[in-house]
Amino acid sequence: MVFDMGGVLLDWNPRHLYRKLIPDAGEMERFLATVTTSQWHGLQDRGGDPAEATRRLQAENPGQEALIEAFYGRFDEMLDHAFPPMAALVERLHDAGTKLYLLSNAPAFIDPWLRGPARHRHPFLGCFSDYVVSGLVGCCKPDAAIYDLVCRTGSFRPGEAVLVDDVLSNVEGARRFGMHAVQHRSPEATVDALRTLGLPA
Repeated sequence: MVFDMGGVLLDWNPRHLYRKLIPDAGEMERFLATVTTSQWHGLQDRGGDPAEATRRLQAENPGQEALIEAFYGRFDEMLDHAFPPMAALVERLHDAGTKLYLLSNAPAFIDPWLRGPARHRHPFLGCFSDYVVSGLVGCCKPDAAIYDLVCRTGSFRPGEAVLVDDVLSNVEGARRFGMHAVQHRSPEATVDALRTLGLPA
Protein backbone atom coordinates (compact mmCIF):
# COMPACT_ATOMS: atom_id res chain seq x y z
CA MET A 1 0.00 0.00 0.00
CA VAL A 2 1.25 3.47 -0.93
CA PHE A 3 -0.34 6.55 0.65
CA ASP A 4 -0.14 10.20 -0.27
CA MET A 5 0.39 12.50 2.72
CA GLY A 6 -1.24 15.93 2.34
CA GLY A 7 -5.00 15.79 1.88
CA VAL A 8 -5.12 12.07 2.67
CA LEU A 9 -3.34 11.51 5.99
CA LEU A 10 -2.48 15.03 7.14
CA ASP A 11 -4.46 18.23 6.57
CA TRP A 12 -1.87 20.27 4.65
CA ASN A 13 -3.12 23.78 3.91
CA PRO A 14 -1.11 27.05 3.92
CA ARG A 15 -4.17 28.79 5.38
CA HIS A 16 -3.59 27.06 8.71
CA LEU A 17 -0.43 29.18 9.03
CA TYR A 18 -1.38 32.34 7.18
CA ARG A 19 -4.61 32.92 9.09
CA LYS A 20 -2.31 33.64 12.04
CA LEU A 21 -0.18 36.05 10.02
CA ILE A 22 -2.72 37.87 7.81
CA PRO A 23 -5.95 38.55 9.73
CA ASP A 24 -7.86 39.83 6.70
CA ALA A 25 -9.15 36.78 4.80
CA GLY A 26 -9.23 38.53 1.44
CA GLU A 27 -5.67 39.78 1.82
CA MET A 28 -4.53 36.31 2.86
CA GLU A 29 -6.08 34.75 -0.23
CA ARG A 30 -4.48 37.39 -2.44
CA PHE A 31 -1.06 36.68 -0.92
CA LEU A 32 -1.38 32.93 -1.43
CA ALA A 33 -2.69 33.34 -4.98
CA THR A 34 -0.14 35.89 -6.18
CA VAL A 35 3.00 35.54 -4.05
CA THR A 36 3.51 32.04 -2.60
CA THR A 37 1.81 30.44 -5.58
CA SER A 38 1.42 26.73 -6.27
CA GLN A 39 3.78 27.16 -9.22
CA TRP A 40 6.43 28.66 -6.92
CA HIS A 41 6.36 26.01 -4.22
CA GLY A 42 5.89 23.27 -6.82
CA LEU A 43 9.49 23.91 -7.91
CA GLN A 44 10.71 23.00 -4.43
CA ASP A 45 8.61 19.84 -4.54
CA ARG A 46 10.74 18.91 -7.56
CA GLY A 47 14.01 19.43 -5.73
CA GLY A 48 14.48 23.19 -5.71
CA ASP A 49 16.26 24.77 -2.74
CA PRO A 50 13.67 26.36 -0.41
CA ALA A 51 16.18 28.86 1.00
CA GLU A 52 17.21 30.09 -2.43
CA ALA A 53 13.61 30.20 -3.63
CA THR A 54 12.65 32.21 -0.55
CA ARG A 55 15.42 34.76 -1.18
CA ARG A 56 14.40 35.18 -4.81
CA LEU A 57 10.75 35.65 -3.94
CA GLN A 58 11.59 38.14 -1.20
CA ALA A 59 13.63 40.20 -3.69
CA GLU A 60 10.64 40.27 -6.04
CA ASN A 61 8.17 41.28 -3.28
CA PRO A 62 9.72 43.97 -1.07
CA GLY A 63 7.85 44.56 2.17
CA GLN A 64 6.61 40.97 2.39
CA GLU A 65 9.87 39.33 3.39
CA ALA A 66 8.64 38.02 6.76
CA LEU A 67 5.48 36.50 5.28
CA ILE A 68 7.48 34.77 2.56
CA GLU A 69 10.07 33.50 5.07
CA ALA A 70 7.26 31.88 7.07
CA PHE A 71 6.21 29.61 4.20
CA TYR A 72 9.14 27.23 4.63
CA GLY A 73 10.30 28.48 8.02
CA ARG A 74 6.99 27.44 9.64
CA PHE A 75 5.98 24.76 7.15
CA ASP A 76 4.95 22.27 9.82
CA GLU A 77 2.20 24.67 10.95
CA MET A 78 0.52 24.12 7.57
CA LEU A 79 0.12 20.45 8.53
CA ASP A 80 -2.55 21.27 11.06
CA HIS A 81 -3.66 17.79 12.09
CA ALA A 82 -4.04 14.20 11.02
CA PHE A 83 -7.36 12.84 9.79
CA PRO A 84 -8.33 10.36 12.54
CA PRO A 85 -10.24 7.88 10.31
CA MET A 86 -7.25 7.67 7.95
CA ALA A 87 -4.78 7.27 10.81
CA ALA A 88 -6.95 4.42 12.08
CA LEU A 89 -7.01 2.86 8.59
CA VAL A 90 -3.21 2.95 8.42
CA GLU A 91 -2.98 1.29 11.83
CA ARG A 92 -5.46 -1.45 10.83
CA LEU A 93 -3.55 -2.21 7.64
CA HIS A 94 -0.26 -2.27 9.52
CA ASP A 95 -1.65 -4.57 12.22
CA ALA A 96 -2.88 -6.92 9.47
CA GLY A 97 0.67 -7.15 8.09
CA THR A 98 0.27 -4.88 5.07
CA LYS A 99 3.51 -3.18 4.03
CA LEU A 100 2.96 0.57 3.92
CA TYR A 101 4.86 3.30 2.07
CA LEU A 102 4.33 7.04 1.92
CA LEU A 103 4.75 8.92 -1.37
CA SER A 104 4.56 12.70 -1.08
CA ASN A 105 5.07 15.70 -3.33
CA ALA A 106 6.84 17.91 -0.79
CA PRO A 107 10.16 19.74 -0.25
CA ALA A 108 13.16 17.66 0.75
CA PHE A 109 13.23 18.79 4.38
CA ILE A 110 9.95 16.97 5.00
CA ASP A 111 11.84 13.66 4.87
CA PRO A 112 13.78 14.13 8.15
CA TRP A 113 10.67 15.69 9.70
CA LEU A 114 8.71 12.54 8.86
CA ARG A 115 11.42 10.31 10.30
CA GLY A 116 11.68 12.27 13.56
CA PRO A 117 9.39 14.99 14.92
CA ALA A 118 6.32 13.94 12.93
CA ARG A 119 6.32 10.48 14.48
CA HIS A 120 6.02 12.01 17.94
CA ARG A 121 3.18 14.26 16.84
CA HIS A 122 1.47 11.61 14.68
CA PRO A 123 2.47 8.14 15.97
CA PHE A 124 0.67 6.33 13.13
CA LEU A 125 3.38 7.56 10.75
CA GLY A 126 5.64 4.99 12.39
CA CYS A 127 3.58 2.29 10.65
CA PHE A 128 5.24 3.12 7.33
CA SER A 129 8.19 1.03 6.18
CA ASP A 130 9.66 3.95 4.25
CA TYR A 131 8.95 7.38 2.78
CA VAL A 132 9.57 8.73 -0.72
CA VAL A 133 9.58 12.55 -0.78
CA SER A 134 9.64 14.19 -4.21
CA GLY A 135 11.91 17.10 -3.29
CA LEU A 136 14.56 14.66 -2.11
CA VAL A 137 14.50 12.54 -5.27
CA GLY A 138 13.96 15.31 -7.85
CA CYS A 139 10.74 14.09 -9.45
CA CYS A 140 7.04 14.41 -8.63
CA LYS A 141 3.78 12.63 -9.05
CA PRO A 142 2.40 12.04 -11.65
CA ASP A 143 5.83 11.40 -13.27
CA ALA A 144 6.37 7.70 -13.94
CA ALA A 145 9.86 7.95 -12.41
CA ILE A 146 8.55 8.50 -8.88
CA TYR A 147 6.16 5.55 -9.07
CA ASP A 148 9.06 3.42 -10.27
CA LEU A 149 11.14 4.68 -7.35
CA VAL A 150 8.56 3.81 -4.70
CA CYS A 151 8.17 0.34 -6.20
CA ARG A 152 11.93 -0.17 -6.10
CA THR A 153 12.07 1.21 -2.56
CA GLY A 154 9.60 -1.43 -1.42
CA SER A 155 10.83 -4.19 -3.76
CA PHE A 156 7.38 -4.76 -5.23
CA ARG A 157 6.02 -4.75 -8.78
CA PRO A 158 3.57 -2.02 -9.90
CA GLY A 159 0.71 -4.47 -10.23
CA GLU A 160 1.17 -5.52 -6.61
CA ALA A 161 0.73 -1.96 -5.28
CA VAL A 162 -2.24 0.26 -4.51
CA LEU A 163 -1.86 4.05 -4.32
CA VAL A 164 -4.29 6.21 -2.33
CA ASP A 165 -4.12 9.86 -3.41
CA ASP A 166 -6.60 12.73 -3.42
CA VAL A 167 -5.33 14.26 -6.69
CA LEU A 168 -6.88 12.70 -9.81
CA SER A 169 -3.84 13.31 -12.04
CA ASN A 170 -1.65 11.41 -9.54
CA VAL A 171 -4.12 8.53 -9.50
CA GLU A 172 -4.21 8.44 -13.30
CA GLY A 173 -0.40 8.56 -13.46
CA ALA A 174 -0.13 5.59 -11.11
CA ARG A 175 -2.62 3.62 -13.18
CA ARG A 176 -0.70 4.37 -16.38
CA PHE A 177 2.40 3.01 -14.63
CA GLY A 178 0.55 -0.21 -13.86
CA MET A 179 -0.38 0.34 -10.22
CA HIS A 180 -3.84 0.04 -8.75
CA ALA A 181 -4.98 3.44 -7.48
CA VAL A 182 -7.85 4.89 -5.47
CA GLN A 183 -8.79 8.56 -5.54
CA HIS A 184 -9.38 9.56 -1.93
CA ARG A 185 -12.61 11.52 -1.55
CA SER A 186 -13.66 10.41 1.93
CA PRO A 187 -12.42 7.84 4.46
CA GLU A 188 -15.57 5.76 3.96
CA ALA A 189 -15.22 5.64 0.18
CA THR A 190 -11.51 4.81 0.40
CA VAL A 191 -12.13 1.97 2.86
CA ASP A 192 -14.82 0.55 0.57
CA ALA A 193 -12.50 0.75 -2.45
CA LEU A 194 -9.66 -0.99 -0.61
CA ARG A 195 -11.98 -3.74 0.59
CA THR A 196 -13.11 -4.26 -3.00
CA LEU A 197 -9.43 -4.77 -3.88
CA GLY A 198 -9.16 -7.40 -1.17
CA LEU A 199 -7.23 -5.40 1.38
CA PRO A 200 -7.94 -5.70 5.14
CA ALA A 201 -9.29 -2.17 5.44
